[in-house]
Amino acid sequence: MKQFRGSHSVNVTPFTADGSAIDLEANRRLIDWQISQGVPGVIILGTTGEFLTVSDAERAAFVEDTVAHVNGRIAVWVGASNAYSVNAARYAREAEAAGADGLMIIPPYYYTPTEDEIVGYYDMITRTCDLPIMLYNNPVTSNVDMSAKLVGRLTREFDTVRYIKEASMDVARVYDIVEETEGVMNVFAGERIVESFLLGAVGYVNPFGNYIPRASTRIWDLLEAGRIEDAKAIQRHITIIEHTIAEGHPTYGHQCYSKALAAEAGCPVGDVRPPLTQFASLGEEGRERAAKLKAIMTELDQLMDDLESKAA
Repeated sequence: MKQFRGSHSVNVTPFTADGSAIDLEANRRLIDWQISQGVPGVIILGTTGEFLTVSDAERAAFVEDTVAHVNGRIAVWVGASNAYSVNAARYAREAEAAGADGLMIIPPYYYTPTEDEIVGYYDMITRTCDLPIMLYNNPVTSNVDMSAKLVGRLTREFDTVRYIKEASMDVARVYDIVEETEGVMNVFAGERIVESFLLGAVGYVNPFGNYIPRASTRIWDLLEAGRIEDAKAIQRHITIIEHTIAEGHPTYGHQCYSKALAAEAGCPVGDVRPPLTQFASLGEEGRERAAKLKAIMTELDQLMDDLESKAA
């Protein structure tokens, strides 16, 4: 089985101006830009990709078009999560048929399932699909926190469950999962990039790849090269971006600003679908916050130039 490493961008889903359809051409432009910046893989239809707002027909067409456009240049992971196991398994089969490289799947949300129910959910998916699966542990959105012991159980029971996006906000969990699985599970950081690497993570699921793909990809390369302090310098800027976004109303969220900042970077991708707050509705507050963020992005570009000159 192919191994996946590095900073994989979890992508927005571009929509047309009125939000009525997925903008496939905008998605192709976004991916081509990301590839030109060194992104080794993308994850579509995750939380950042507003997967809950996309119809089954839109999903199928979007996955097929994305995989065909990438054409093997980088890895394509597809979010295949659903609260109904049968639907999740169907999404997984559709992604496999389209030629995707892997799946990212959060446990069934809303129900607060038991561990046995979670195992049953992944069992139904793995019985009908052979793609590698990246578990997605995000207790804030799923109402489920997969412990290291449960991750170990899933790793032992299913040969294709070999990756996890660990976003529990407990960075020590990275170490616990590596220990519990004796290094079999490949942990991708969900936050605290540098700290996760130092605790054994092999990659990063990266929402910043939508507007600062160069820096948020290169940070992992620097970590692997042992340039920890340089990676920390990038992470400091990313942390400022996170905090600046979080100062707004919580429902503004990363999706809203990710799309606005992608446009600022020269790659327009439309706005979000309801019920998320649209950037266009934020008025002057949104424009002021976006201007602050754009200034940080400019500083980050200069930092990247300096780091690359340093390495030359």
